[in-house]
Amino acid sequence: MAGKLTFAPNLYLGESIASEKLDKLKKRLEKKPLLANVYLITPAKNPADQLDIFDARQLIQPHYKKEEFLILGIAAGYEEALQLIEQITGECLDARGDCNLREYLLC
Repeated sequence: MAGKLTFAPNLYLGESIASEKLDKLKKRLEKKPLLANVYLITPAKNPADQLDIFDARQLIQPHYKKEEFLILGIAAGYEEALQLIEQITGECLDARGDCNLREYLLC
């Protein structure tokens, strides 16, 4: 079982993630996150960084079982996760005139 997962209301999805299967994907991530090639975007644990990208399979590691995660985005593959962050950065820049992604996504 994974740590506690909370999904952002404005969840970003990679192009390869089917929105009609999102509920099923969320349940699998919460119960048994052994999903190949699924990457999650979360606020960074390190205050010097803005966002983290990690393989969903990491959630089964004992270290993560007691953690809480706010999922901001779900992508099929690391490259797609990078594309999502590029998209988020562009939206943030257009909306705010800066690249403070953490503040943009968490307000």
